Amino acid sequence: MRVATLFGITLSLAVGIGGVTLPVTQAVQLRDGTVYFVQPPKLVEATTTYKDVNVWGATYYFKINVPENAGESLQKVTIAQREGAENIRYDLNDTRAFAGTSDRKESRLTLGPVTAERKTRTVTVNFDPPVTPGQTVTIALRPVKNPSFSGVYLLGVTAFPVGEKSHGQFLGFGRLQFYSNRSHWWFP
Repeated sequence: MRVATLFGITLSLAVGIGGVTLPVTQAVQLRDGTVYFVQPPKLVEATTTYKDVNVWGATYYFKINVPENAGESLQKVTIAQREGAENIRYDLNDTRAFAGTSDRKESRLTLGPVTAERKTRTVTVNFDPPVTPGQTVTIALRPVKNPSFSGVYLLGVTAFPVGEKSHGQFLGFGRLQFYSNRSHWWFP
C-alpha cells in the first residue's frame, strides 16, 4: 500500500501486483487527524409505514448507500429533526438496521449505542462493526407514536466514517409528511 501526503491530506492509494490492481481503502485524513469519506454515502430515501397523526407502531426507514469508493466504513449516522410542529420521541431500544432495503432485508446489522439528545432533537445510531463500503443499509427507527400535528417533518441525516476524529457528511433531509385522520364536512 502506498501512502501519499499532499497539502496535509493523507491518501491511501491502490496497489498493483503483477498487473492486477487490488482495492485498497482510500481514506482521506487531514494533518490534524480528521478522517473524511473519499466519496460520501447517499441518502436514498426516507419513508414511514404509517402517515396518519397519532398512530402507534409506525417505523421510519432511512435507506443509505455506502459507495464502493467511500474510502472508509460507515461508523455512525445522526438523524436530527429540523422541521415539524412537535418533537418526535423514539423507542431507542427498538432501533434496528439491516443490509438491503425495507422490502428486501438481507441481513440484520449489529448496533452499538443508540442515543438521543433531546435539546438538539438528534438520534445517533452507531454500527458495531462499521458498515463496509459497497453496501446499502437501512435504519429502522420506531417513534413512540407519530406526531399529533399534521404537516411536513424534515429529518437531517449525517454520516460519519470510522476514526477517532471523523468529519460528518450531511447527506440531506428525510421528508416525512403526516396527515390528520379527521375529516370535517360542513353542510349549509
